[in-house]
Amino acid sequence: MRFLAALVLALPVFGHVGSPDIFLEGAAGPYPLFITIRPPVVIPGVAEVEIRARTPGIRQVRIVPTPMQGAGAKFAPTPDIATPSKDDAQFFTGSLWMMNSGSWQIRVTAEGDRGTGQLSVPVPALASRTETMGAGLGAILAALGLLLAAGAVAVMGAASGEASLEPDAGFPNAARSRSRRAMGITAAVVLAILYYGNRWWNDEAASYARIVYKPMEMTPSFSGGTLKLELKDPGWLPRQIDDFVPDHNHLMHLYVIALPGMDRVWHLHPDMTSAGKFTHVLPPMPAGRYGLYADVVHESGLPETMVAGIDLPAVAGKPLSGDDSGGASVPTGDSFALAGSGRMIFEREPAYAVKRAYAFRFRVEDAAGKPARDLELYMGMPGHAAFVKRDRTVFAHVHPTGSVPMASLAVANPGAAGHSAHHHDALPAEVSFPYGFPKPGEYRIFVQVRRADGVQTAAFDVTAR
Repeated sequence: MRFLAALVLALPVFGHVGSPDIFLEGAAGPYPLFITIRPPVVIPGVAEVEIRARTPGIRQVRIVPTPMQGAGAKFAPTPDIATPSKDDAQFFTGSLWMMNSGSWQIRVTAEGDRGTGQLSVPVPALASRTETMGAGLGAILAALGLLLAAGAVAVMGAASGEASLEPDAGFPNAARSRSRRAMGITAAVVLAILYYGNRWWNDEAASYARIVYKPMEMTPSFSGGTLKLELKDPGWLPRQIDDFVPDHNHLMHLYVIALPGMDRVWHLHPDMTSAGKFTHVLPPMPAGRYGLYADVVHESGLPETMVAGIDLPAVAGKPLSGDDSGGASVPTGDSFALAGSGRMIFEREPAYAVKRAYAFRFRVEDAAGKPARDLELYMGMPGHAAFVKRDRTVFAHVHPTGSVPMASLAVANPGAAGHSAHHHDALPAEVSFPYGFPKPGEYRIFVQVRRADGVQTAAFDVTAR
């Protein structure tokens, strides 16, 4: 278990755990778009952008990266023009350099028959690792480097010895001595260059390692029925542990998942009592091991997810209330009987491949098998979903708008309306979530919707190949 926890904590956990790709359903003015962004794993690095227009009529799409806030957000460079697909007029792609670490955005501008619209997509530009050189390439380059060094010594020796003699002349001792002295001096210079070059390289590598993203540490404890979470900055760039902004009216969204079976899940909302310290009175829970995933958003728009585990005794607790929800969630195929009434149906694709965006659709039926008419907004959304890999190396909290927290989207699009409202006179009986699996394996999807009888939780298993 300790090894598994260390493995999870070693993964990139900015915004999500092991799921860095960004998926967003939004509108650039009159144009609904499905945007996928694959951020670089090293900074500077190239972000890959895919944009699918939901309706025809777009003639051109421009994309440009800027910092989320500050002067850089106001004075953007010249945008790149996204390349339209030759086979699909509604599909555009592009590549953008992300030059610095921090909270960034990619500004998407669409032009077409209905005018011009703009949408900014928050992008955490964070180096998640350093790129290493392959052993084979390293051996080849080392051999070539030694050959070059030996060649430089030999050339200087020849230039100071044989090259200074007349044709057919012998090789007198004086010339031989000059050649050896030149070779010795050159060898010393080459060795000094190699030594100090290696020191410079190591210093640069150490300097870069300091900007590789280090997630906030979260230490849980439990006493008197209350879960306490203490956040700590391990030392990565300027970062605060008390500058969080509400996302769906809560500073923290905490998923508590029973281990190892993942047969129970709770979606809770701890309160911050002081800088970096959160508490929450737990609901009734059986004794056992639990995985904790805590989402927060900094005022810069940068989202972070902290991971921890805790062993709990049987908790008498207090009943769930407000936006807190949870319950038993054991998948039974593509149909899940809801605790209140009716069921949820997973509109499954024939197969799921990794690194590909899908719209995961779920239909809610009442006890009579008819489309449910009592769905309500749950924290401003038609539903919430958590995608969790069975080995816990992937966790993503996703909304019908995508994997971008609404608080981050609000920072990137100040004054914009309609991104999180989803106001309907009557909500449809279907909810969908845009997402793509980052790696192959077995996943469990927890889906939550609010109905007249409270928040209902369903679970489904999926294999990504």
